[in-house]
Amino acid sequence: MKTAVPAPRPIDALELPAGLDGHHGTNRGTGHMQVAAVTDSDAIRAWLARLVDTKTTFDNYRKEAERLLLWSVLQMGKPLSSLTHEDLLVYQHFLADPQPAARWTADGGRNKQPRDDPRWRPFYGPLSASSQRQAMAILNVMFAWLVQAGYLAGNPLSLSRQRARRARPRIVRYLSPELWLEVKTYIQGMPRETSREREHHARVRWLFTLLYLGGLRITEVGSNTMGQFFRRGDENGKERWWLEVMGKGGKERLVPATAEMMMELGTYRRARGLPALPSPGEETPLVLPIGQSLRPLTRAALHRIVKEVFSDAAGSLRARGDDHALRADRLEQASAHWLRHSAGSHMADQQLDLRLVRDNLGHASLTTTSQYLHVDDDRRHRDTDEKHRIDW
Repeated sequence: MKTAVPAPRPIDALELPAGLDGHHGTNRGTGHMQVAAVTDSDAIRAWLARLVDTKTTFDNYRKEAERLLLWSVLQMGKPLSSLTHEDLLVYQHFLADPQPAARWTADGGRNKQPRDDPRWRPFYGPLSASSQRQAMAILNVMFAWLVQAGYLAGNPLSLSRQRARRARPRIVRYLSPELWLEVKTYIQGMPRETSREREHHARVRWLFTLLYLGGLRITEVGSNTMGQFFRRGDENGKERWWLEVMGKGGKERLVPATAEMMMELGTYRRARGLPALPSPGEETPLVLPIGQSLRPLTRAALHRIVKEVFSDAAGSLRARGDDHALRADRLEQASAHWLRHSAGSHMADQQLDLRLVRDNLGHASLTTTSQYLHVDDDRRHRDTDEKHRIDW
């Protein structure tokens, strides 16, 4: 009688027999290991342990590692540390249609079940092409780290790595200057008759300033504070303001706090009854809830504010006639990350040095201890101040 295949369980509750736990995986490293992992589950946990302070990244990385581990064991009948290049090609096709659905897909579609619920499943349905690419990119990062740690002998995905072909050499998810002007115009026209409306308007204007002028991610707005604004003198003795941001992956970067950004900061702080300039180490969140609370807003709450503004601005645009329908539709698709892409695109359009755009957005690590880079920072601040403006 054939043994029934168990239902998928989350990695933290998964118990595997010796033949499937990776003790004897055919791709196990033979040299000195940098981690104490004995099984594949241990190795994955060691990889994920670096990300516990960045919840969104941790959840996404755990999800993809968990899916692959479960597929390897339950579908292929082999440990993850025995997967080959060919296996991973099969897995990518599996992501497009996880079958059998009863085993892999949650009943009820996107209605999430708790991880300790027997009805929990690792998928909610087939993955789109972009989600498949993201999944394989995350797994490539995992395999590369496990090789570096000495746990695996090789990365079965490294043979698949090819530079993506770009059909269009430009970022698609951004607002054109004309559409960005529509958003600013809508924000300026938001109602301000009651104290709550005035406070909400001030918050929206400051939030959009941070996302656009600073190029901040929505998570960075929620996790950093006003006390991270500071000033220092440049080579000519001129005082310049900066915002030290703890960003994605725990990386720090310096964002030029332009004269325009500092003016908007002062306006927002005075609207909240605070001094115009923050004090060093001040714990006030970058964006505050309505009312007296000084607690930071969640990522979801910030995202909701931005989406509501885009949606309302789109409605205002659509009300002007059918000629504006396509632009309104595009605006309704926009999210907070579009503002970050818009910032980068508009800076490049203004001929700001692309190396400075890269550093402003945190696409590369920033070193502040070198005098040479210190001078380069000052030039970056000056050029950003001159060429990247919000112009409310």
